[in-house]
Amino acid sequence: MQGRISRRDWLWRLGGGFGGLALADLIGRADASGPDRPRMDLDGGLHHRAKARRVLQIFLNGGMSQMDTFDRKPELDRLHGEPFDPGEHVEGVTSTPGRLMKSPFAFRRHGESGRWVSEVFPHLATRVDDMAFLMAVTSRTNVHGPASYLMNTGFLAPGFPCLGAWVSYGLGALGDDLPTFVVLPDPKGLPYNAKGNFSAGFLPMAHQGTTINAAAPEPIPDLFPPGSARWPSAEAEREGLLRLAAMNRRHAEANPGDSRLESRIAAYELAARMQLSAPEALELAGETDATRRLYGLDEPATADFGRRCLLARRLLERGVRFVQVWSGAGGPKDNWDNHTDIPNELPPIARSIDRPTAALLVDLKARGLLDDTLIVCSTEFGRMPFTQGATGRDHNGGTSVTWLAGAGVKGGVAHGESDPWSWKAAAGATTGYDLHATILHLLGIDHERLTVRHDGIDRRLTDVHGHVIREILA
Repeated sequence: MQGRISRRDWLWRLGGGFGGLALADLIGRADASGPDRPRMDLDGGLHHRAKARRVLQIFLNGGMSQMDTFDRKPELDRLHGEPFDPGEHVEGVTSTPGRLMKSPFAFRRHGESGRWVSEVFPHLATRVDDMAFLMAVTSRTNVHGPASYLMNTGFLAPGFPCLGAWVSYGLGALGDDLPTFVVLPDPKGLPYNAKGNFSAGFLPMAHQGTTINAAAPEPIPDLFPPGSARWPSAEAEREGLLRLAAMNRRHAEANPGDSRLESRIAAYELAARMQLSAPEALELAGETDATRRLYGLDEPATADFGRRCLLARRLLERGVRFVQVWSGAGGPKDNWDNHTDIPNELPPIARSIDRPTAALLVDLKARGLLDDTLIVCSTEFGRMPFTQGATGRDHNGGTSVTWLAGAGVKGGVAHGESDPWSWKAAAGATTGYDLHATILHLLGIDHERLTVRHDGIDRRLTDVHGHVIREILA
């Protein structure tokens, strides 16, 4: 038996180096089969017909103030400066509750739907008829780290797979040359929990988010040898990879229950293909001047987020299944955590995403991609109706706003309502579990059936909760 070689060995000897890796991966994909794979007759869904093929998630790190953006509250105008007395005990998360504060921003109705939007989002306001709003999203916590985990992984604690990882695990790749799940973090820094928000948890590591630093000279570190390293020849690289493959095989045979090595090999295979595909996908120079202006690349305030939104569109149309774009870094500033000064802190960060996000809706629709692409914009929790300090607002898990657009979503509608102060959900309350169940539903997945056995428990993204929010579905 010593003379026999495995299929992967044969491929390596035939193709050598990264080429052999790529070929091995493609054949491995062709061999994959089973009852829990996407089905052609369900338009790529697992359990029912899919409306969406891909997802673009925008996450506003820090907690967007709902009553200053999308949740107009005339009662706050009327009672501005009065003590907050809802008839029950009130606590601030990080401060003593102040007095009620009206929004410092003017609201106007927009679109045929007549949706109220504040002046901080003038471009998004023109797209409200494409959007469905969840007006009473609640959270089990008002602390950043656990709340971010909850909205991204369905659990308060670390160690669980995020939404993008579950989608990657359940549906796999749309193409072969780019990652299935890509994360575009804010260049000012990673969010709360750092990379824990886009972890694969206990799923195979191949499903974790691939981080691309769009503003860096080298967006994907170590994809190519450094320019200063002149010694690696094609032959040397091939021989090195063959030696590495042999070591990997021996290690995998000695540790059959460890998925990390197989994921690492898959990463090498993907890296081989990305050496050819990534430079073109990440290069924005070929975009027209009109497209660059649409996304705000010509304005300092919007250039960064606009670049990442445009890059997200390019990745989606080239076969990436799930793209997550972050606005705001972790920490006390450069995000949506406006504890100190709503009138001066909120407008700059709102301006940074307003034009680029509206551009995504326009551009995807013009290219026919919005028909099978789902866009989700969410945050970890909302803000309080009373002041913190002079003009800031504290954390509020009682209610916040999320919006969706695109595949399978009924545009121009709203579901749920907060109380007169936007303090707590009053009707149609939804949770992150419900949002996740709805996203999976649009992808053709029953959230109760996408499970993985871990530590004796059949784990799923929505834990033991979640209902599809059918009121916003087309």
